[in-house]
Amino acid sequence: MAEGNRGMSGSDDDVGYGRPPRSTRFKRGQSGNPRGRPRGRKVGIPHDAVLGQMVTIRENGKARRITAAEAFLLQLTKQGLEGDSVAARQSLAAIQEARAKRVIESQENQVDCIVLVPVSFNVNPALEPLRMARKLDRFRPTARMMLEPWIVEEALVRLGGRRLSPDQQRIVLQATRTPHKVNWPDWWTVRPE
Repeated sequence: MAEGNRGMSGSDDDVGYGRPPRSTRFKRGQSGNPRGRPRGRKVGIPHDAVLGQMVTIRENGKARRITAAEAFLLQLTKQGLEGDSVAARQSLAAIQEARAKRVIESQENQVDCIVLVPVSFNVNPALEPLRMARKLDRFRPTARMMLEPWIVEEALVRLGGRRLSPDQQRIVLQATRTPHKVNWPDWWTVRPE
């Protein structure tokens, strides 16, 4: 109603609610922010600043300081071990990315020596919570583990241009829990029965 009366009053110099004085009104074509956004202002998310911060975590009752990125990966891995398959895949992707980065860095700083480290531990207890494999007989501690289809597909993608021999393909088929659910690559010759 006020706008309807405005046109009838005949004067643009009226001052009141919604009608500032003529001297303080924006000029036609003039920006309300004439200087604009300051140059050099960060528009994106400051990943390095956030993930590089030091945080304190508690493990087995002891406090320890680590970066936020490490804490995030620890939490993601914990969720994966508790059975969250999405978290498991994300933590595996992060580990794969870190390994690739480490390989590139080690190739740059390569020294001519080989170090052999014997490893003697069983990964089977970690495979089931991560949903990478399943025991055939869950009541026997030494039962055979069968690989899940998604982990087989991921491993085949990692091969890149390399291919497996027919004997190696049979071994992979025998170790896969449900081979008919795997999206086998075009070059794969041994098919499940």
